[in-house]
Amino acid sequence: MKRASVLPLFLLLCLPALAQVADKKNYVHTLALADRVRIAVFQEDDLTSLSRVDARGRVNLPLIGEIAIGGLTVVEAQAAIENAYKEGRYLRNPQVTVSVEEYAPREVSIQGRIRNAGRYTLPIESTLSVVELVTKAGGIDDIGKGSAVTVTRIMPDGSRKVFTVDVDSVIKGKKDSKSDDSTMLLQPGDIVYVPERLI
Repeated sequence: MKRASVLPLFLLLCLPALAQVADKKNYVHTLALADRVRIAVFQEDDLTSLSRVDARGRVNLPLIGEIAIGGLTVVEAQAAIENAYKEGRYLRNPQVTVSVEEYAPREVSIQGRIRNAGRYTLPIESTLSVVELVTKAGGIDDIGKGSAVTVTRIMPDGSRKVFTVDVDSVIKGKKDSKSDDSTMLLQPGDIVYVPERLI
């Protein structure tokens, strides 16, 4: 009887770790600035191109010209390009394949009251959360305010967006911590800042 009661407890303890593994497996790369992509159209060899996503998130393609694919997943980019060929009446039923030939440098920086401030490389085809970055950077120092860590992100349209993450609550496993804080995944170019606590 004791064994049966231990098993559910074991599962409860493992659920957060299993969820994190699932998040990493479900990671879908979004095309970033300076990614080098190969764009091919089935049975249209002359339309195949090798392009780098420019600073505006665009690539220049035969017939249709510039098209924005920065910030899209590979599947979304394929659909956008197929629609552009259809709407321009160049092809009736295009089948586009987009593949990443070379990833842009994928770095984030962490500053403020952190033990090892600096730039960190994001893993390719995987994820890194704010909490994982804080841990990787040696943790928050003695006067850092872990409940108000900010993430500044440059959006595809050039605007800035700032998120606040309660890292302390996530690390301590508090029930009142926001669920999205633990899964706040970083994107290339993000700036993480740990403020100082007011004493």
